[in-house]
Amino acid sequence: MEWGTARVLRDRDAGLYLGGVLISGFGSSAMLLVAGIWVKSLTNSNSLAALAGFCVWAPMWLGPLIGTLADRVRRRPLLVAVNTGLALLLPVLLGVRSSHGVWLIFAVLFLYGTASVLCDAAEAAIVTATVPDALRGDFNGLRMTANEAMKLLAPLIGAGLFARYGGGPVALLDAVTFALAALVFALLRVREAAPAPLTTGGWRTQTAEGIRYLRRHPALRRLVGVGSAAMLLSALSSSAIYAVVDAGLHRSPAFTGVLYSVQGAGSVVGGLLAGPLLRRMPERLFAAAGMAVFATGIALRAVPLTAAVLAGSGSIGVGLPWVIVAGLTAVQRETPGDLIGRVAATASTVVFAPTALGSLVGAGLVAVVDYRVLLGSLGVAGAVVAVAASGALRRGGVRDRGTGPDTAPVQEAGPSSSRSRR
Repeated sequence: MEWGTARVLRDRDAGLYLGGVLISGFGSSAMLLVAGIWVKSLTNSNSLAALAGFCVWAPMWLGPLIGTLADRVRRRPLLVAVNTGLALLLPVLLGVRSSHGVWLIFAVLFLYGTASVLCDAAEAAIVTATVPDALRGDFNGLRMTANEAMKLLAPLIGAGLFARYGGGPVALLDAVTFALAALVFALLRVREAAPAPLTTGGWRTQTAEGIRYLRRHPALRRLVGVGSAAMLLSALSSSAIYAVVDAGLHRSPAFTGVLYSVQGAGSVVGGLLAGPLLRRMPERLFAAAGMAVFATGIALRAVPLTAAVLAGSGSIGVGLPWVIVAGLTAVQRETPGDLIGRVAATASTVVFAPTALGSLVGAGLVAVVDYRVLLGSLGVAGAVVAVAASGALRRGGVRDRGTGPDTAPVQEAGPSSSRSRR
């Protein structure tokens, strides 16, 4: 049987959409790394450098509200407009010459983070319109693979460009990538229905509808919950990475880069395998398998042997994307088109928002708990989540076929299944 990846790449609109995401993702990955380095070089403050990342993540907490906007307009023109706006915004950073201009970097990063949440919500709807249902697992896996590959390549280019010429040229590179992405998105042939009129109660009511749909859909709620648990455990375990390198392996901090590279390579492999595996098992089992591989990787990092830690990093890279792809694919399949922006943005908030909390708590735990105890405990917690996920959706699987919000189970892929709502 032909791999779905090849079929995705041969589909004109799916390929164009993926190309647009990759182009913008390349510049974004370069800029997000350089922003922290830029702030550090201007202020010599570690705290302000860390604040750069916070500015990008902060809009995630407004996901349900931002996602409502994605459901109020046509999504393709929205993607074109947002990417064009970012292309025009980023050159503003050319005016940053000293520490007095750092506030401008923070402002641009916050707007960039807001635009990212908005684009993610719109893109979820675009995927349902451009990618056949049977190929969405392959597409989401391929996108994850490409994003991880960009994270391996783009930061190196961005850091080298910054070291040679400063932050301005990196901002220009990012602006060019967004402009190209806008052009690619403009070429998409997507037929979209006009947005439904505002309901009584306006934005507040519509935002609540997205939250309520996710909360009342047992299968989606549980899959998103597994993704949230995975990201929390990931943030907690990442806080111990320097202790692993120093106290465990007795190597210099630079070896951390090797571990992240191995993890990135694992994510590339995991993304390529996601589609074929997802076609052969229910989302709940796929998410559970990813969680189990991920938890094993965390536990392996507690072993003070280089081979074990490298294997653990690779396992984390393979397993974590599976959990995310399972939830994302389920949201795209099970959510009606007029709600998908709000539901996708709400799901992203639930999944990724714990990252900031986990990083903060993990930093405190590393100071008082032996890293081996911490990682071992997190590995056990991940295994428990994996076991729970493997059986939690028996009455309402998504792939198995799932229940909708507050409904009884439906028959396998019949006319009343979620597939027919597209």
